[in-house]
Amino acid sequence: MARIVMKFGGTSVADLDRIRHVSALVAREAEDGHEVAVVVSAMSGETNRLVGFVDALAADTKNGGAIDDEYDTIVSSGEQVTSGLLAIALRRRGIKARSWQGWQIPLQTDGAHASARIKGIETLAFNQSLKDGIVGVVAGFQGISPEGRVSTLGRGGSDTSAVALAVALGADRCDIYTDVDGVYTADPRIVPKARRLDRIAFEEMLELASQGAKVLQTRSVELAMNNKLPIRVLTSFRGIDELNPGTLVCEEKKTMEERVVSGVAYARDEAQISLLRLRDEPGVVARVCGVMADANVSVDMIVQGTSRREDSANLVFTIGKRDLEKALSALDENKDRIGYDSVLVNDKVSKVSVVGIGMRSHTGVAHTMFSALAERNINIEVIATSEIKISVLIDADMTELAVRALHSAFELENP
Repeated sequence: MARIVMKFGGTSVADLDRIRHVSALVAREAEDGHEVAVVVSAMSGETNRLVGFVDALAADTKNGGAIDDEYDTIVSSGEQVTSGLLAIALRRRGIKARSWQGWQIPLQTDGAHASARIKGIETLAFNQSLKDGIVGVVAGFQGISPEGRVSTLGRGGSDTSAVALAVALGADRCDIYTDVDGVYTADPRIVPKARRLDRIAFEEMLELASQGAKVLQTRSVELAMNNKLPIRVLTSFRGIDELNPGTLVCEEKKTMEERVVSGVAYARDEAQISLLRLRDEPGVVARVCGVMADANVSVDMIVQGTSRREDSANLVFTIGKRDLEKALSALDENKDRIGYDSVLVNDKVSKVSVVGIGMRSHTGVAHTMFSALAERNINIEVIATSEIKISVLIDADMTELAVRALHSAFELENP
């Protein structure tokens, strides 16, 4: 008998028929004698609908943001509905089940609005319920703040809820069910020859997720890696008795070293900011990053180069496109303190990355990557590297061509 946490995303519970199918998957594990906890997202499209309501009312307010403290209460309700429906569906199958909201476990978070981080999980009551043979259906994405208010973990937060719960419960494994049947070498919608990986190292999955791969949320992978909790990525869109091997996300194995590059990822939500003719002095980059941090804007790729004017430099960095307006406002307010002449913006860019733990011990990866892009006449704006990743910023119109070129150059279609 094992203790299992199963997580189902929005497409997996999109309607009542999908919820009935999920209940069959859960029931099979429970009937095999396992202790089962299930974490669910809101039904597909529901969170966007709820956010739309909030945004519409926020636009009516004169002081803007006056209703922000109610945002989490509203958008978390989608998961509450799903958890109740799945518990009912399980009971109809003769399985003992009950729903749990984040505050009932309780899953404790900090007080950050719409992007709370988990501080701890008290599982005493939940744990006893599992031991009593009751399937616990948990509303993902939500917790309780220090003030006793409902909090939410940000988009993709149900993945983090599931992994955190699995760690707290000492689960044997965490199965993430989604609309794809595993982790692929590239987006199959762009690269038809993309191949499902049987397994992938935590570090590789973390890089792929942070560079744009949508299979798992970055925080969930980081949490699993830190606690050495294996994750299986499976599809919920196969029959109950169909083969469903998925992809195992686990610790690095020696046999993985044979694979230089594991995958190609891309992100279209990038914006490039160029600060021209900064004062070329120690601390200028720190000032820019400090201003961005104060504005709660994450800076990604950074390149500093010399300017044509003596004693000045140009600084190029990227941020998420959604933060562009906020970043430009912060830069303008701090223009004198930073010390730059002008700013250029390019929001028609994409970031394309190759990731693989084999890059640690193999040379020539950068040459292969840059050569493949050059052969397709794809110009590189910015380059960023880590031990197991190389990322480039390119024209957004070249994204799909670049992904296909790199997938082919590293022969990722071959097992």
